[in-house]
Amino acid sequence: MTEVGAPREERIRRALTHLRNDTTDEYEHITWFEPVEFTDPAIAARERDLIFGGSPSIVAHGSEIPRPGDFFTLRMPRNNIIVVRQRDGGVKALVNLCRHRGALVEKQEKGRCRLFSCPYHRWSYDTDGSLRTITRDNTFGPAERENLGLIELPTEERHGFVWVVDDADATIDVAAWLGPEMDAILESYELAAKICVQAEGFDEPVNWKIMQDAFLDGYHIQYAHPNTAAKHIHTNVMAFDDFGRHCRFIAPRKSIDRWIEEDPGDRSLACDVTETHFLLPNSTLLRQPDHFQLLTFRPHPTDPQRCRMEMRLIVPPVEQTDMTEERWTRLWDKNWQILLDVLHAEDFPLLRDSQRAMTSASAGRMVLGRNEMANQVFRRETRKLLAPH
Repeated sequence: MTEVGAPREERIRRALTHLRNDTTDEYEHITWFEPVEFTDPAIAARERDLIFGGSPSIVAHGSEIPRPGDFFTLRMPRNNIIVVRQRDGGVKALVNLCRHRGALVEKQEKGRCRLFSCPYHRWSYDTDGSLRTITRDNTFGPAERENLGLIELPTEERHGFVWVVDDADATIDVAAWLGPEMDAILESYELAAKICVQAEGFDEPVNWKIMQDAFLDGYHIQYAHPNTAAKHIHTNVMAFDDFGRHCRFIAPRKSIDRWIEEDPGDRSLACDVTETHFLLPNSTLLRQPDHFQLLTFRPHPTDPQRCRMEMRLIVPPVEQTDMTEERWTRLWDKNWQILLDVLHAEDFPLLRDSQRAMTSASAGRMVLGRNEMANQVFRRETRKLLAPH
């Protein structure tokens, strides 16, 4: 596997040194911000247009639509879309709106089809978006059929993920957006050869940035998750790499504790850490010892105090493991249930309360610490995307 930056074992040992010394990598300064950033409709509108309308963001793993005609529907911040596998193996994202009278062309969350048929007047569209049928066209009158296909959004499949820019007038270049470092990191993980074994979305009364921040934060684990994550992951310890738009950090698991007083020598400590990657604008990819988790966060199309979080479990196919199918299924079902329990019992209640608190008229300004490095990068880079306006 190609290494980017310092070798992984070297970065793990940097985290181990921090653990021994009760330190962590730190950002260059603290940063002040205002609660209005999480409640103001005008700010939210700019974010939808300038961040999601101008940046590639992940909407799925390719294994979720493996065959031609497989599709799912999705509400993006600016558009309702259908993401569909093409006959040539590619993927397209089409605006889910009939060009006749504006009905949703497809209402199912997911499925497989040979064409999309509008339920209002039965106009139909090929899976590539082209208009196939105008019903009773002998009475409809002349129409520029070639200009009445479903609108296509810029879409690219790269590193196993489907990326979309939420603006039909934009362009997409995922490699350029990721930059050479993060592009090489994702390539090295061979995520296209893995499968998404579980995926679920959650609509929450929380601003998307509050939600994203929570899953970049290694500072809260001991306090918000004392009986779950804190039993396995150390708090406020990270070895950090800042790649500009994107970043990654290693956090030591408590299995590493046996090496606090003893030199591990040349042995690998890869099974003793979790490695988190922030992919601007709205994705957290966690590399666990034996699988990946992908978390994505999208703003509501109109309400700054709502968002949608999606969680995916991405694992090696059973054929690439030494497990029976029964054991493989049992392992990932158990893992998934643990993730769901923590989300619903701990993360979501805390974040809902945080959103309510942000509406206080006299809240005062707030602050990010130097130890909150990934949160600092997230805020810095979203500010840059909004800066021209």
